[in-house]
This record gives sequence, structure tokens and C-alpha cells, in this order.
Amino acid sequence: MKASSVMEITAVPKGNCEQIKKIKELHDNKQALPRRKKIRFRVDSPKTIIPEVLLSRGWIQVDGKSEVWDLFWCDLAKLGMVLEKRLQESQRVPHFRNHYEISRKNYLFRNMIRYKKQLIRDKNVEETKYCDCIPLTFEIPNEYAMFCDYIKNNPKKTYIVKPACGCKGRGIFLFRKLRELNEWKSTKDWTRTTAMVELVDKHGEVIRVEEKDLPPEQYVVQVYVDNPYLIAGRKFDLRFYVLVMSYMPLKVWIARDGFARICGALYNLNNIKDNLSHLTNTSLQLATDVDAKGFKWPLRRLRMFLTAKHGMRAVEELFQKMANLVITSLKSVQKVIMHNKHCFELYGYDVLLTDNLEPWLLEVNASPSLEATDSEDYELKYNLLSDMFTVLDLENQLTGTELRVGGFDLLWDDGPVNMPPPSPDSCGPIIKNPKLNINLGCLNNREEQLTTLKEWRSFMMNDPVLMKRVPSKK
Repeated sequence: MKASSVMEITAVPKGNCEQIKKIKELHDNKQALPRRKKIRFRVDSPKTIIPEVLLSRGWIQVDGKSEVWDLFWCDLAKLGMVLEKRLQESQRVPHFRNHYEISRKNYLFRNMIRYKKQLIRDKNVEETKYCDCIPLTFEIPNEYAMFCDYIKNNPKKTYIVKPACGCKGRGIFLFRKLRELNEWKSTKDWTRTTAMVELVDKHGEVIRVEEKDLPPEQYVVQVYVDNPYLIAGRKFDLRFYVLVMSYMPLKVWIARDGFARICGALYNLNNIKDNLSHLTNTSLQLATDVDAKGFKWPLRRLRMFLTAKHGMRAVEELFQKMANLVITSLKSVQKVIMHNKHCFELYGYDVLLTDNLEPWLLEVNASPSLEATDSEDYELKYNLLSDMFTVLDLENQLTGTELRVGGFDLLWDDGPVNMPPPSPDSCGPIIKNPKLNINLGCLNNREEQLTTLKEWRSFMMNDPVLMKRVPSKK
């Protein structure tokens, strides 16, 4: 018997034998329940907190060469090799094969433009506005001539150069003159190159080394959004998390928690060479002498700040726009992503707010950082991952009808999921038009919700009539 059970029994007043009997029966019944299947996992990313989260759930970690696993948190480089095998029904991997259709900046822009044209043909004008929530983007070097024509007609705008699939603020700079871009461009080798690539077997052992033809590194030039919303004179962007369980049909969950990344220097459009003033990347801020921890706000704090300044209705409209932006971006790649029932993906969305509370989609990260930079970041990511694995439901504990699981809300299930009636933990005004089920920055009483979910499942398991009414997950 566990220590907690002993404490419960000894706390019962003398003479209350019936109470003691009930507690003992409850404990005996728990012991008699069939043992839950042990979930096995394999991880290729030791620097993340994923192993710690999974071990805390009672899952078993297998070695790096084992093929006996239920979850393989593999690197993107190994994904193709894993998906080429015949996977068991219960096996899952954390990426879709061609995830780059949404995570590469040039591909994302291209897919949004294509989807907009489709919406126009279908006369769905309302949704087209969310396709325009991404800065105008040119591929370099492929669309260099097109950009030259554009900058000649728009000489007063500011532009930003980024690697098409880079991260952590590397290789990013701002410019206004075409000669500045040309000077940078002249330092790059734009010819196709070759590289020696190792081919490995299913155990990760090198079979042979081959020469592979590689295209030049791709960059994008985007029109810089120069009217950002400022906090204490500083630019910031939002990082929040979206979990896609399936593309066919599209099933999307969105986490309540996230954070705002605030620049370490005051925003100054007259000094476009100061990256600390214009780039919000956490890794960039940590590399400086400033206390970078102070330049990150939880989304709940940001939501309260915006509500105090602009009111509930304006903030609720903002987050509804962000929900539509997320769905539009995912629908833009729905037909090109290689759907696989063994795949799921956690995306990190980066969104910028303008001074008139309009959201701009900057980037979608297929491999958001899951390393903790401080104690608050650790708690956020630990809870995020724990709830994500509950949604994944390898333990088979959910009914498949849940609208909320811990800190995740169901946003899209082959169609829009509307917000349920107001409850004590809801936020925002009640409006007549149905709202998408997004609760970014709202109260995240995840432990209480998970307890309620567990109790509800136990109640249903003991009621055969209710269980018959629950639709099959399939």
C-alpha cells in the first residue's frame, strides 16, 4: 500500500469502520485493475527535456538502435529512413515526411499564394485575407530579378534577408538599398555544389559514402513590417504551439501557453544594423550581456496587458484572427503534405503584432526548441510536452470526443471547432457569432482539467450505456 493510502486510513476517526472498509475496498479494486501496457520510446535528441517527460509517465526508454518502440522522437534527417519501413499500427514519429512545405519560409509563402488563388476561384473571399498575413517574399537567387523590379518601384521600404530554413537569428540582416543586397550577394557562392553523404542502414550504421549534388543555399527577402506593436518601446513577437494530429482529415490542437519574445534594445527604425533592436530570437538575446530572461513574457501576462490597454473585445478579435491565420496556413499545405497515420507534428508559430493589433505570420517551425533556458521555460515546455503526449494517447485513455486535454484546446476537427459556452475559466466577452476554440493566454488550470477528464472517463467506463454512445476513434 502506498504511503498516501496509509495516511488516508489513519486519518479516519476511531469507530468509523465502514469508512475504513470502503477505502480498503477502493485500494484493492485499484490493485485488481489490468496492468496498463508499457509504452516504449526512443529519442535521438538528448538535449531536449523529452526523455524526462516520458520517463515521468512511466514509459520505458529503449537504446538508440532498438526497433521495438511505440514512439521514436527522431531527428529530421532520419525521418525518411524511418518512414520507409513498415511500421506497426501503434508506432508514431513526430514529423510528417515533407514538413518543409510549411516550415521553409519560401515554400510557406508559395503555398499561401497558391491557396489564395484557389480560394478566389472558389469565391471564398473572406478567407483570402488570411493568406495576406505573411510578408511579401522573394526567393534568392531564383527571384532576384523580380525583387530588383519591386525595389525600384518601392525605394523607401525596408527589407529583411533570412535563410529559407534557418533558425536562431543566424544570417539575418536588414537593408534599404539594392547595392547593400548586391554586396552581400557577391560574397555567396550561388553555384551547385557536391558533398559526400553517408548512407546508413536501419540501425544507423554507415553502409557507404556517396557524392550528392546540392543546390545553393536558399534565402528569402521579405518586406520588413516596420510598424510593430511595442512594449516599453521594444519590439516583440509571439511564440505559441500548434499540434497537428492529422492532415487528412485536418485535426489541430492549440496550446494555451506560449510566450512573447521581447527585443533587448529599444526599437529604432533609423538604425537597422542593430539586430538587438529588430530581432527577437531568444538565442540572440542570450548571446548578449543583457538579462535575456527579463525579455520574455508568458502569453497570459501579454494578454492581460493588451486587455488593459485595448479592452476584452479587441483582444478577443485579435486572437480569433490568429486562430484563422493558423488554420489558413495549415489548409494551404493540406493537399501537398504527405499524410501518414503514423505521423504527428508540434509546430512553433511565430507571429508579429502591428501597432493596430494586426497579426503577421513570420514563420512556422517544424522543430521548435524544446530545450529549457530557465525555470519558467522549463515548466512551460515540460507541461506542454506532457499534455501533447496525453493528446497523442498511446495509453488509450481518451474517448476521442474531448474538446480540451490539459493545456491543449481542439481548434479544428475536419471543420471548425467552436468555443463551448462560457465557464469560470473562460476569457473575453460573450458575442453572438460563434468563436473558434482558441484560448491563447487564458487561464491554464491543466492539472484540474486532467483530473476531471480522468474522473469522467472512470464514470463512463462504469456505465455501458454511455460507452456505447461514444463514437469510435477511427
